[in-house]
Amino acid sequence: MANPSDIRRRPSDIKKKSKNEKPTIIKGGTDLSFLFIILVLLSFGIVMMFSASYALALDETGDGFYYIKRQLVFAVAGVVAMIFISFFDYHHFQKKMIAFGMFAVSFILVALVPFVGETYGGTDIRRGLKIGPLPQFQPTEIMKFAIIILFSYMIAVNHKKMSKYTYGVLPFIVILLPVLFFIYLEPHYSCMFLIGLIGIVLIFVGGAKFWHLLVTGLAGLTGLLGFLYIRSLNGGGGSTFTNRIQAWIDPFNSPIDTWQTKQSLIAIGSGGIFGLGLGNSRQKYLYLPESHNDFIFPIICEELGFIGGMLVIFLFIAFIFRGFYIASKAPDRFGMLVCVGITFQIGLQAILNIAVATNAMPNTGISLPFFSYGGTALMMQLAEVGVILNISRQSISENKG
Repeated sequence: MANPSDIRRRPSDIKKKSKNEKPTIIKGGTDLSFLFIILVLLSFGIVMMFSASYALALDETGDGFYYIKRQLVFAVAGVVAMIFISFFDYHHFQKKMIAFGMFAVSFILVALVPFVGETYGGTDIRRGLKIGPLPQFQPTEIMKFAIIILFSYMIAVNHKKMSKYTYGVLPFIVILLPVLFFIYLEPHYSCMFLIGLIGIVLIFVGGAKFWHLLVTGLAGLTGLLGFLYIRSLNGGGGSTFTNRIQAWIDPFNSPIDTWQTKQSLIAIGSGGIFGLGLGNSRQKYLYLPESHNDFIFPIICEELGFIGGMLVIFLFIAFIFRGFYIASKAPDRFGMLVCVGITFQIGLQAILNIAVATNAMPNTGISLPFFSYGGTALMMQLAEVGVILNISRQSISENKG
């Protein structure tokens, strides 16, 4: 298991124990444990996505295999991308033109979504973008990776100055704020939260002073909560800030609609210890909205019970620990930061999804990595873990020559 202190220090900082003992870059050492975890998550996710989506697909299209066929195409394409990228030297991303170019393209795409994006779920919410003959995709999924690459590059270049506020915090805030603003216009609050936290974690691991981040974070959080409170008071439908908090605390006695949360909790509770059996969920028969997407975890619990739910949690815990282990062995600061960013992004997204499904936090749309339906997300997640696999191929070990 990785030593947490190793995450904030680089291999160049590790003192040699003797003249004959020095860090050495190993080529070709793909982390098979991490690869195994990814393949299990992907396989498990495809099976459960098919089970959760069959009834909805049959009702909407007359073809129960509609969603799984599309998901399998993206899964195969994602695995191909993962394998290719695992042999693509991640240092190519450590170029100013690549890092800023990826961010610029992603930012333009994200900025277009609130104005010309595809609506989501029959509402005014816009998440996807359709460009010409290309299939619809979600630019925010690309932005997550672009932020990780850009921040890692900036920190690697200025790592000796990260303790100064003008280098360690301010430039990153200037970049983050416009991104979060356009995501807010979609609106996609959970994505705002996720990208914001990714940025904060990278800045902290990169060497910024904790109190700089704390003061900035508290000021930003205070401003955000104040803005949301004022907006909720002037919002339509009487959906005030107080009502939303009450809906979260007691969804079964709420002044606003909490159908999705209630059905989620019913599904989880119905599974018991061992579940109703694979394919035997009742809530997926149009009772639980987004059962194949944001709320697939309750279907897993209903069909496979407490054991199935804990297996999902265990797999993501293993993913997080192994990802941080690879980060601690990365040959340079840039590789370490990229690995930390990707691991944190996918791990936190899983935690937030499960927290929403179990009502541990207020309901907000966020998918479960490798399980939820969504081509852009699945392909990006597999491509990102391909980067981690490439970093593992160049990991540091102690060579006692």
